[in-house]
Amino acid sequence: MLKGFRDFILQGNVVELATAVIIGGAFTAIVTAFSDKIINPLIAAVGGAEGPALTIPLKEGVPEATLDIGAVVTAAINFLIVAAIVYFIIIVPMNKLNELRKRGAPEEEVPPTTEDLLGDIREILRNQTATAGGPAEGPASEAGPVDPNQPPRH
Repeated sequence: MLKGFRDFILQGNVVELATAVIIGGAFTAIVTAFSDKIINPLIAAVGGAEGPALTIPLKEGVPEATLDIGAVVTAAINFLIVAAIVYFIIIVPMNKLNELRKRGAPEEEVPPTTEDLLGDIREILRNQTATAGGPAEGPASEAGPVDPNQPPRH
């Protein structure tokens, strides 16, 4: 049981996930500062001096009934920044590393399917029948050509 757990922990997917969580947490402060100090002032510049930028009040005098589109845009930009950082700093190098590992490993041979084997047997039997002169003439040949996919008639 412990060997299986160790194999699970050492899989590439678990390592990638753990690394992504750590890096994502580390970049949260950077992304938050970028959003608060650069993105939010740009969004506020689009709005007016009377209130927060890119908001739509649904009911006057009720601040809870306001759609804050600027916050949604900021959250989307934060997500894209974190996703790009994780992808380019973690995923791309891991994919390159896995590709280099696969280059050194020998390719696995794919075993033939049952249909392939049966087709080979059918070809061997056809070749043996053709070299032996074919079946003797009689009532079976009068019925026409024999379909190799049909069971033999006895």
